[in-house]
Amino acid sequence: MNTSGFKLVLASESPRRQDLMRQMGLDFEVRTVPVRESYPTHLQGAAISDFLAVLKASAQQEHLLPNEILISADTVVWQDGTSLAKPANPQEAAQMLRRLSGKWHQVITSVCFTTTRSQNVVHAVTEVQFRKLKDTEMAHYIATCQPFDKAGGYGIQEWIGLVGIEQIKGSYTNVVGLPTHLVHKTLMEMTGGAR
Repeated sequence: MNTSGFKLVLASESPRRQDLMRQMGLDFEVRTVPVRESYPTHLQGAAISDFLAVLKASAQQEHLLPNEILISADTVVWQDGTSLAKPANPQEAAQMLRRLSGKWHQVITSVCFTTTRSQNVVHAVTEVQFRKLKDTEMAHYIATCQPFDKAGGYGIQEWIGLVGIEQIKGSYTNVVGLPTHLVHKTLMEMTGGAR
């Protein structure tokens, strides 16, 4: 994609988001600053990930150059009115996987595009269904994949996703951590880029 003189800055250390950006053929620089990821308790679903994506951008907005587009993102796993954040330990990861086992949940990723003059937030929602998982399967996954940097305690591209997810409705890359179709569309609108 030709971004017409704009420099892309990715505000994420996530290797999954970085890989997806590279697969899209985008040139970018990774630039992150520590942000305390907390949000008002009344927020629900996409409002949480929208808020956090903007929060991550706000920490860097004043340092942007006029030709830079800062891309920040946040992913929320949402089920039955509850946000399942990143598990702090194996016990929390197991609790989350038991909640998701045999049920549908939503994965919501918000992406914030920030320049010195504007800010635009988009998000995608994907429905995901796990089959009923065995305790031994959950324990094996947690021990071998260490899913403590992932909302909901799992990665769809990892072992548990390969053997445990029966259906998804919506964007697969959104569940990985970046709705690539929306990133492409929004960048084309912002830069007038081709391809």
